[in-house]
Parts: sequence; C-alpha cells; structure tokens
Amino acid sequence: MRSGLPWLAVATLIAVIGLAGFLAQVAVTESQALELSVAAAVLRAAAVFLVCAHVAASTLREINDKGLELMLALPLRRSTHYLGRLAGFALCAVALSAAFCAPLFWWARPSLVACWGASLACEAVLAAAVTLFFAMTLAQLVPAMAATLGLYVLGRSIAAMQAIASGPLSDPAFAAKVEQHSVDALAAVLPRLDQVTRAEWLLYGAPPAGTYVAALTGLLLFGALVTVAGLIDFHRRSV
Repeated sequence: MRSGLPWLAVATLIAVIGLAGFLAQVAVTESQALELSVAAAVLRAAAVFLVCAHVAASTLREINDKGLELMLALPLRRSTHYLGRLAGFALCAVALSAAFCAPLFWWARPSLVACWGASLACEAVLAAAVTLFFAMTLAQLVPAMAATLGLYVLGRSIAAMQAIASGPLSDPAFAAKVEQHSVDALAAVLPRLDQVTRAEWLLYGAPPAGTYVAALTGLLLFGALVTVAGLIDFHRRSV
C-alpha cells in the first residue's frame, strides 16, 4: 500500500471502464469490438508501466534509505536476496495482471480472457525482471525507467523495423544491407513482445497452441537471461 500501486490500479480500472462507456456512446458500428480492443490495449500498457514504476521506485527507495545494506547484513546469500525480491515483484505483477483482466470478462469469452491474461502476466513478470536489473545496476530512477521502457518499446516495434528494413523499397546498397542484418540480429536477441498479449486474441480467438507456447517461452527465456545477468552484477558489485 505504501507504494500506491493498489490505488493506481483501481484508478486505471475506473478510467478504462469510463473510456469504454464513452466509446460505446460515440461508436457508430462494432462498438463492442472497439471497446474491447481499446480497453485491452490500455490495460496492457498500464500494467507494464505500473509494474516498472513500482519495481524501480521500491528498489531505489530501499537503496537510498540504506535498507539494502541492512538486508545484506543478514545471513543470506546474495542470490537468495535477489531472487526473493524478484519473486515478490513477480507476484505483484501476476496479481495486477489478474485484476486488469476482470473488466474484459464483460466483452470476451472467459477462455479467451484467460489466454490473454496469462500472456499479460508473463509480460508483466518480464517487465519486473528487466526493471529490477536496471534499477540495481543504474541505481537511479529516471535512467532505470528509461532503459526498461526503451527496451519494451523496442521489443514491441522490432517486427515493424524488420519489415521496413527488408521491404521492396529498401536501398540495395551495402550500407542498407548492413543495416538490415543489424536489425535482424537485434530481433534475434530481443523478446518478441509484438507476438504476445494481442487484442485480436480477445476478438477473433486464441492463436494455435504451438504459436502461443512458443511466444510465452521466448518471454520466459529472456526473463531468465536477465535474471542471471542481474545475479552476476549483484554478486560482483559492492553495495
């Protein structure tokens, strides 16, 4: 409660419900589909942003208040401390994702909302892991938030960047080819956030099971890599 996350979550839900009601009044056709797609997009972005802000603010407040030094004085391994902190933030991310799924049951089938919500939970947990890494590494709020949100936006837009770089209007020059291969290499290491938590799942049905599992597995693998990087950095640095 100290962080204000529950109140921000409630305010977000109220705002989304109000926005949906407004769209229902102004939409001429397909009002339900419009309400659902806009609500899903807003809830997804809000969930990621609130998780990032909560993790960064909580971690940096503890660092600045010397609470981290006190915690490290306890007979606990650093890996236990880091993983325990990450587990707590992950639970907050899952709880927030579950709360944000509640309004969607009004418009979509429960099975589709559950599929979308599980993907949102994985995405929010990944955001928590990345934010914790940057917050512990950079030790400043604005750089940590900027790095996390920049990585998130890049993961959401990398497919569009690939399409532009390899499109029929792309320059055949050597420099353009280098740029295209650079974008492809970047896409190979980034989480494919454009393939998860899509509003179209709520409108037209869930993707094939293989595609769905592969997309979520990619998120979890990237989250595991970030966690390992955070553990290595936390072990070698002096707090």
